[in-house]
Amino acid sequence: MSAEWATVSFRTESAVAEDEPWTVVDSAVLSNTVPWRTFRWYKGQRHYSGLYWSATMRDHVVYESRLELSRLIFADFDQAVQRILAQPFLLKAKVDGKIRKHIPDYFLVTDEGPAVVDVKPERLLTKPAVAYTFAWTRRLVEARGWRYEVWSGAQPPELENLRFLAGYRRPWLFGAALLDEVRGADVEGRTFGEVLRGLPGCDPAAARAGVLHLLWRGELKTDLSTPLSDRHQLVRPA
Repeated sequence: MSAEWATVSFRTESAVAEDEPWTVVDSAVLSNTVPWRTFRWYKGQRHYSGLYWSATMRDHVVYESRLELSRLIFADFDQAVQRILAQPFLLKAKVDGKIRKHIPDYFLVTDEGPAVVDVKPERLLTKPAVAYTFAWTRRLVEARGWRYEVWSGAQPPELENLRFLAGYRRPWLFGAALLDEVRGADVEGRTFGEVLRGLPGCDPAAARAGVLHLLWRGELKTDLSTPLSDRHQLVRPA
């Protein structure tokens, strides 16, 4: 499988750029795109689309399925991710003598460099058309030295934990004094419940919410592979 040429088309808030050479387009430009496709919501549609308020972006990010929403939450939780762009561009290439087109699901700007993400249920990955599209897309993305990922979901406990923690992602809901109190708590080697009991001056519900907010922010960490409980040990990141 070989690509004779490849171009990228994208939209920004102020303009549309079409058929820019893929090999030279600046990742900084792609990190400020708006969705290439127009999203529509209508009765009876097959996919669950919507808007998710991203703490990373301080803005809404669109998604076209519940699976895409799950990957979006993981990206929003990841402290290495700086920007999240949905449906970021149209990639067009001449592959094996024919013009091929593809719109990836997400473009992530991370501490390790750009990442292009496609989201697809695992049962569909073996379909020839899907496998073929992802194969030539991977070759083009990795030729730039960027990371390419096909995501089909996560283990249920981790996913449910992140969905739960995402409810505590909005920073304006937490007072600075409360968070400073939680940050000052002795957490090393202690369980969630023990940390809360060590904050007698705080309202219990507010203290619990503050700990969960700091878990979302990555200021505290715990094992997310099992359902969260008061028995989970908390640690500070190294």
